[in-house]
Amino acid sequence: MQHDYSKLDQPQVLAVLFHPRQDETPSPDTAMDVDIPVTDGVTLGGRFHFATDPAAVNILFFHGNGEVVADYDDVGPRYNGKGLNLLAVDYRGYGRSGGTPTATNMLSDAHLVLAWVKEWLAKNEKTGPLVLMGRSLGSAAALELVADADPAIAGLVIESGFALTMPLLESLGLNPASLGIEEKDCFGNQDKIAEFQKPTYILHAQFDQIISLANAETLQAQSAAHAKEFAIIPGADHNNIFETVGDMYFNEIKRFTSKLGQKRRKPKSGVRG
Repeated sequence: MQHDYSKLDQPQVLAVLFHPRQDETPSPDTAMDVDIPVTDGVTLGGRFHFATDPAAVNILFFHGNGEVVADYDDVGPRYNGKGLNLLAVDYRGYGRSGGTPTATNMLSDAHLVLAWVKEWLAKNEKTGPLVLMGRSLGSAAALELVADADPAIAGLVIESGFALTMPLLESLGLNPASLGIEEKDCFGNQDKIAEFQKPTYILHAQFDQIISLANAETLQAQSAAHAKEFAIIPGADHNNIFETVGDMYFNEIKRFTSKLGQKRRKPKSGVRG
């Protein structure tokens, strides 16, 4: 990781970017917990929900800033019901993870998580394609990884993601300019998505009150994917997408991921919604 994110590690910024909470909720019978080492004495907790097919698509999932992997205990089986594996991983200070969350830690840890997950999947003969997915703040972690063009990554899903960081910080009640922060010091999501050419699916709630729909439109426009899709989730806001559209959400993820690896006659870009 070459970019310097230290200006985002100022206490005032961290106070609005991260809302960690510890959670020791036992893993349900349908899932398994893993511990991913990221530095001396610090591991990140992950919770993996598996479908029965060893060739199922593997979705490595980075959640929002107020969530933990246990919040997806009801969601994981819904992915599994569509024949998809959900591999959710916490940030430092969240769930069972040690350490303290910072912007720098989140993005540097993401690289270590990806390397560990790839090795773990190979060792356990989980042969399906690997898809990165980021929700809300997690979009920064997912886009940090796709910018490296790792050939193991088959596709990308961004849900409720942001394009520019400065407007996000302002919407959270911060004046980043007063802290000496410029957009060039930030996550650079819109620049990173312009580096990724594999299939990309961007989903966003119509009435997102935290990260405006304009962010998704910008990410869609900047995406370099040869096959990219954009879905507006009608009637939903930032935190009630599942409740609003129900099983349709998982059907759409299944539809998108089922096409990975298939040959296309020509590049196609479209808008769904």
